[in-house]
Amino acid sequence: MSDKHAIGDTKLTEDQSKADPENHVGPDRQAECQGQEGGQEAPQQPTRLYKRRWMIVLLFSSYSLCNSFQWIQYGIINNIFTKFYSVDTFAIDWMSMIYMLTYIPFIFPVAWLLEKKGLRVVALVATALNCTGTWIKVASVRPHLFAVTVLGQFCCSLAQVFILGMPSQIASVWFGTEEVSTACSIGVFGNQLGIAIGFLVPPVLVPNVDDMDELAHHISIMFYITAGVATLLFILVVFVFQERPKLPPTQAQATARSILPEQYSYTASIARLLRNRPFILLIITYGLNVGCFYAVGTLLNRMIIIHYPGEEVTAGRIGLTIVVAGMVGSLICGVWLDRTKTYKQTTLAVYFMSLVGMIVYAATLSLGHLWVVFITAGALGFFMTGYLPLGFEFAVELTYPESEGTSSGLLNCSAQVFGIIFTICQGKIIDRFGTLAGNIFLCVFLLIGTIMTGLIKSDLRRQKANLSAKTTAEGQRSGQDYGTTSLMSTPQSPASQA
Repeated sequence: MSDKHAIGDTKLTEDQSKADPENHVGPDRQAECQGQEGGQEAPQQPTRLYKRRWMIVLLFSSYSLCNSFQWIQYGIINNIFTKFYSVDTFAIDWMSMIYMLTYIPFIFPVAWLLEKKGLRVVALVATALNCTGTWIKVASVRPHLFAVTVLGQFCCSLAQVFILGMPSQIASVWFGTEEVSTACSIGVFGNQLGIAIGFLVPPVLVPNVDDMDELAHHISIMFYITAGVATLLFILVVFVFQERPKLPPTQAQATARSILPEQYSYTASIARLLRNRPFILLIITYGLNVGCFYAVGTLLNRMIIIHYPGEEVTAGRIGLTIVVAGMVGSLICGVWLDRTKTYKQTTLAVYFMSLVGMIVYAATLSLGHLWVVFITAGALGFFMTGYLPLGFEFAVELTYPESEGTSSGLLNCSAQVFGIIFTICQGKIIDRFGTLAGNIFLCVFLLIGTIMTGLIKSDLRRQKANLSAKTTAEGQRSGQDYGTTSLMSTPQSPASQA
């Protein structure tokens, strides 16, 4: 997609440049590369970074954590919930896959809502839905109420649609040019930490006991804790979460605020993104990588129990190892990107190492040594989970000046589609041919993704726009300094001296 088409619908007029900066307006970023009519550059506007930005991103990370914890809380103790609700393992697998399935049809209306109403409204809806879902699950702790617990999980999965697309949006609206990748990593960090706790805590709180009343008591404790945390976070969002700072953090945000909502066409933005070949390749490769992670996480309990019977708690700890290593990888990659801006090279390297990690994990899972599984799973998680913020930020670069919420929504939609396909297929392969065949199945698609990542053209549009704005500002200052110097050095006439 050419830059001309990317900004064709977003030119500013003089009246629009006077719009009230405190009212939310359309897309959260449009290019500094937009010129004023007559070929003149847009004037520099005041910008500022607020300390409150860290509170906003940490609060977001917290409620993202609470929601992602619930994604895996059923799957990691699949055999226990199978016994309690008297359903098969595939039904419990769907308690994780419902997060993926719900995302697909709802992401586009939610992304539209994010553009039209802004961060605060989306945050309120997300935490309200998450809180509602947790209390529905509290009421579902009866062996005959599986349908009720599915309803509660559906509400939480719907809340996730309002969460996954926000990290890059929050980073752009609140953070400076040198912080956006780190801020995005912190946003993704909360989601990963929630998954990590979801792997660790359920096997500890819900032991595999035969007495159904005792088992119901343990499940109730887990659900009540989750509901209490979700309720607290909803209250905090109501009173603390702010739409955006008074002054923008960057010139890109300053320009975006002067664009009226009716200028922005969501459908036109989608159409432009789908004509962007590098972004289409990234959509596919991101979906392949993250889809593999979803499949591994959902089926981890089954894979570990096959080779190490009775090790439900250990399976949770292995899942924790995968995600904690991934969180470290995410933060390192975020800081690395902010310093080097090597988006293509870093993404390709991490993708290739994800493939290597998956091969090693598949080869060592059945050796009979749990300590080896911990090491190989940690290496896999470091690269596979560490890839998440890389994909988001690379997408922002490739699609600038389109909305971050739209581009990240398309990435996540791809991940959910591949996640469902890979989870179902790998589960069937494991049942019929064993865990090695199931993991080789994922390795093949990671190899395809690595090759396709190498074909992505590195067109860093946001970096070019920020560099252009910086160069323009320096040129204006130099011109002003030259004019002042020339005026002072001009010789005065005898009459003026007199």
